[in-house]
Amino acid sequence: MDSDLTRRALVGAILAGGVGASTFSPVRGYLERFAPLSGSAWDATDQPDSRTIESPYGAAEVRYDEYGVPNVTGESEEALYYAVGYAQARDRAFQLDLQRRQMRGELSAVVGEQTLDSDEFRTKMDFASAAQVTWDSLADSRTGALTEAYAAGVNEIMANDPSALEFSLLEYEPDPWTPVDTILMQKQIAWTLTGSFRTLRTALVADRLGEEIAEELYPSRLDHDSPIIRDGGTDQASQQRSGAKHESSTHSVDPALADWLSQFESPSGIGSNSWVVSGEHTASGAPIVANDPHLSLMSPPVWYEMNLSPPGTNVRGVTFPGVPFVVIGENDAGAWGFTNTGADVIDFYRYDTREGEYRYEGEWREFETDQRTIEVDGGEDRNVTVRKTVHGPVIEREGARVGVAWTGHTAESTPQAIYEFSRSEGVDDIVDATENFDVPTQNLVYTDHDGNTLYYVTGKIPIRTIDGEEVSGDRIFDGSAGEGEWEGFTPFGTSSWEGFVPFEEKPHVTNPDYLGTANQRVVNDPEHYIAEAYSDPYRGIRIYDRLDRRAQSDDPIDPQFMKDLQHDTLDLRAEALVPLLVEVARTADDTTEIRRYVDALDEWDHRMERDSLAALVFVRWFDEYRERVFGPVFDEHDLDASYYPNDWVLQHLGPNSRWFEGRSRAEVMLDGLDAAIEDIENAEYDTYGGYNTTDAMTHPLGLAFLGYPDLPTDGSRATVNNYAVENPTGSSWRMVCSMDGPSSAVIPGGNSSSYFSDHYDDQLELWADTEYKSMSRELRGESTLTFEPEDEQ
Repeated sequence: MDSDLTRRALVGAILAGGVGASTFSPVRGYLERFAPLSGSAWDATDQPDSRTIESPYGAAEVRYDEYGVPNVTGESEEALYYAVGYAQARDRAFQLDLQRRQMRGELSAVVGEQTLDSDEFRTKMDFASAAQVTWDSLADSRTGALTEAYAAGVNEIMANDPSALEFSLLEYEPDPWTPVDTILMQKQIAWTLTGSFRTLRTALVADRLGEEIAEELYPSRLDHDSPIIRDGGTDQASQQRSGAKHESSTHSVDPALADWLSQFESPSGIGSNSWVVSGEHTASGAPIVANDPHLSLMSPPVWYEMNLSPPGTNVRGVTFPGVPFVVIGENDAGAWGFTNTGADVIDFYRYDTREGEYRYEGEWREFETDQRTIEVDGGEDRNVTVRKTVHGPVIEREGARVGVAWTGHTAESTPQAIYEFSRSEGVDDIVDATENFDVPTQNLVYTDHDGNTLYYVTGKIPIRTIDGEEVSGDRIFDGSAGEGEWEGFTPFGTSSWEGFVPFEEKPHVTNPDYLGTANQRVVNDPEHYIAEAYSDPYRGIRIYDRLDRRAQSDDPIDPQFMKDLQHDTLDLRAEALVPLLVEVARTADDTTEIRRYVDALDEWDHRMERDSLAALVFVRWFDEYRERVFGPVFDEHDLDASYYPNDWVLQHLGPNSRWFEGRSRAEVMLDGLDAAIEDIENAEYDTYGGYNTTDAMTHPLGLAFLGYPDLPTDGSRATVNNYAVENPTGSSWRMVCSMDGPSSAVIPGGNSSSYFSDHYDDQLELWADTEYKSMSRELRGESTLTFEPEDEQ
């Protein structure tokens, strides 16, 4: 067998699961054989300590601080963002190229046929055309000019010095970077945060298990008292009742199509925490904001930190590689962060069809059709037919099809909003910028040096109607009848705000005393339908509980309290279920052999910390318990674990629930405990930290030597200190910004993706221990990259 083709096929098998997916795989051992310890791959990584680069945009300078964060100055914004592009590509070139290949449906061109499904999906969704129309709308703007300068800087690396080790391992060179590629990166994160096929999966469960069970497993509202906006803290727009009614879908979904699509939606565990506290409750009288977005954790990290000093301001924070502007961060006026709102910004449609046509409002129309070819390295190219209707792309698979409308499938001005955040001089500028933030839907929290605090939901939220009545979006609409359309929406064109929740009516609070967001329900009774479902509320409940108790005490809040809250490891699932589990185990007659585990659970404080045996027992038990509750019925109906309901639903099953299938809840719980202990002893785990390690945060290529050190850490998928080792997802950036003192932050890994860099993983241990480094906007470090105008060379 040809060794080169073997390597590419194996890499392809890994990438087929998604760039952010876990790379535990039996093929990894084979890949190790191809990691050269000498030769061109290693030689290509030899980067000089400093250099001078010609710039068509003017003078700039890059210094790297003690954590490899580029501190960038420029005589103009164009000069600065040219240098930013160069620095990002120098540190993350392969990541940039991999991400754009994934979104363009071009992975198979370098790794072979294993990524064909991923490429086919993204080709049919045509994210690239959506990025093109967005760019067309921005090209002549100030944001467009700076994006062009950034792309030119990236190309100084892509075209002349693509030295990333991964290019050598895969033996290809990247194409030049374009401004459309930058927009495509914004589309990628928007899809990651809003791309959901929950409607189709719920319809499939209803088809197989019945409507009543689907309602029980996937309730539209979880019963808790900690929405983001609570009583007494709402603006008028948020207090009005929703006119939308929840109704079940009347159209069935093809099971194979729903299964196939599920692999391309947001991975479970995507979420975030943020909270903002006004000076009313802080020790200094100045407000503080904290944010930790929960995304896929991998090597290199999804975020790239920058400290920029364009003329007129200083801004420091993180961006996604491929994007020039700081997305989350702090400037001279204030600081801002985001969490995912979970708003429903995607709809699905069925059509009456005949040869090459679909019926729409009483007439037959031809599908807008285009033939595309997916290039396959070492294999046969695949031809793909891309079809679209008035609503957007049509996804077809083995004779089944569904129409899709997504807010990202239109020209949008989010890149302009992100740029304006960097330049903002106060809360009024932030509100103006937020109005341009079209996709994704996020919970913005902000505070500034004038003492203002702010919460606002970003993004366009569609209003759906049937026969003039506003309806929810959690159903499959009859596209032929014109059901559920968004007025003013033009897929792959420019949309208006006509069919979307007006900006002023989106949930928001001006100057809250304190407010916490953790992907829970936004508000109890919104004026308009917002979301099909929200995340488990454990983190939201815990954040508000601690903020409430501290605010009501005589002990004011300070930055250390904010960090301590980010480190909070209390698992409310364990607090609710472990006493019952211990009672079950104590009551059983044959638990002598497991007594030490039961004793540990009984004495436990329900905190998911690395040195705890009880935390280990609980987390393994919880997964075994869930499998025993839902597994038999779901298996019987050919539904895998990805269809199981969330943890909140499992926790609240009553003792006589139908899901125990004639057994008592105690029997099922004890059965799960026995299985968990057997698993722990077979794996020879001693404590939670033996299981809950950073070893899960792997490189997309699955090569062990490119992974991070194996460090124990704390937290679970339900704790504020968020880390889901089984996925892995969690806190991808921790930031605490006080308006009267130093700010702090950390990323899970390092700022450089170069294996040979001192900054490849130099923040990993800090992150694992929930410690921080400085987020100072002071320019620091020795000059490394000097950009000189071309005519001065």
